[in-house]
Amino acid sequence: MVKIASPSIALDPGLPVSLISQLVAAITEQIHTGTLLTQERLPSIRRMATLCNVSPITVANAYTRLVCAGLLDVRDRGGYYVKTSPLLPTPRPPIDSLWLLQHAYEDNAPIIKAGCGWLAQPYIFANAVKQGLKALEQSPHLASMLDYGSPYGLTELRRAIRRLLAKRDIPCAEDGIILTHGASQALELVLRTLTQPDDTVLVDDPGYCNLYPLLQSLGLNAVGIARTHAGPSPELFERALKTHQPKLFITTSILHNPTGSCVTTDNVAAIHALAIKHGVAIIEDNIFLDLAPESQPCHARHDKLQNVIHIGSFSKTIAPGLRVGYLACAPDVGKRILRYKMAASLTSAGLNEATVLHIIKTGQYGPHLTDLRERLFQAQKTVCQSLVAVGMTLSLRPMGGLFVWARFRKDVTTHAIAERAAAEDILLAPGSLFRPERSESQWFRFNVTHSNHDRLYAFLEKENKGR
Repeated sequence: MVKIASPSIALDPGLPVSLISQLVAAITEQIHTGTLLTQERLPSIRRMATLCNVSPITVANAYTRLVCAGLLDVRDRGGYYVKTSPLLPTPRPPIDSLWLLQHAYEDNAPIIKAGCGWLAQPYIFANAVKQGLKALEQSPHLASMLDYGSPYGLTELRRAIRRLLAKRDIPCAEDGIILTHGASQALELVLRTLTQPDDTVLVDDPGYCNLYPLLQSLGLNAVGIARTHAGPSPELFERALKTHQPKLFITTSILHNPTGSCVTTDNVAAIHALAIKHGVAIIEDNIFLDLAPESQPCHARHDKLQNVIHIGSFSKTIAPGLRVGYLACAPDVGKRILRYKMAASLTSAGLNEATVLHIIKTGQYGPHLTDLRERLFQAQKTVCQSLVAVGMTLSLRPMGGLFVWARFRKDVTTHAIAERAAAEDILLAPGSLFRPERSESQWFRFNVTHSNHDRLYAFLEKENKGR
């Protein structure tokens, strides 16, 4: 009889990383440490969902990623089995986006998280969150917030988002706004709605590192479009449109992750015209929208959400643990996306949404954004100066936001540097993590809110001098 494993796995919905990625990281760790043995059968999707207190679709997506990573085998009517044998010399886990997430969240995570993707504690709007939770505790509507709400999400918050978008000249119907468990879920819902396995999706290169395992888990092919300081290269975009016949293009226009760049008006017009000509939808992952001036150009503003789906989030401006994201699109597209949201999670987190709404309604959000932008701008200046002082070259000096894209002046082995940094409790994010095919890159992404540490720059200076 085949042994069925019963792994002990604890997932935390409060972390700024999807439950799918947490489950993938936990199972991967248990395989590499020998807790899960070769040919051992994992619990069924429904059984694992019960053990981890998550939905079956979360487990199904996690298992699919592990199969794609070569760690699990799937057998017809036989379930999922461990493929990698810990009894053989196990190769070191590759430095990829899952490695970055695992090292950022594990119990003994590095103290200096210079490579992570979220606000450091001093920048989180904690006081407003506390006030919001206290107000909800005293609200006569608390009971209804604890119940299932509208699949679209809290109506008042959607109306508030509509007003925020209108200030940026992005008109959107109320039923074109859907609230989600962070921007990550919004991306997944859009992809499930608009694509089929084996479709091709164009992405920024470099771009959002956690997008690539999601595309892989859905059986999609990613083709990178080189990113310039002005935005995606129109020439390479047009060539890819003709060569690959993609279904859509996923891009970040404002305070791009990882380079910190913003698109120009001319670049938006050129990319948009090509997308329309070839019938390709643009998915604009603009989670840093509120950290940029209202006049900043973007595709949603240019297109008025006719051929563009805008994805936003409050995790990067209020607190990562709130997990409140949203998507804005044409209402007919929204209805299709809503079906997948209901299948995956029924509704979204009403208490979290009500907390965000309280912060907006009480007039705290606008002044907070003004203060946050200034603090990030000053942090950018300090970090850029410090990186240059230890011998690193900047791709550009961003106008704000969280990220700086920098490299050593000589060619180095970035993965080896990242491993040496981890040994000294420093988390670095090498540039290959942000490339669709994990191609070699000499660049590193630095989060300015986590990079105010002398020990970080002492390490970088030592590496620059050849140890």
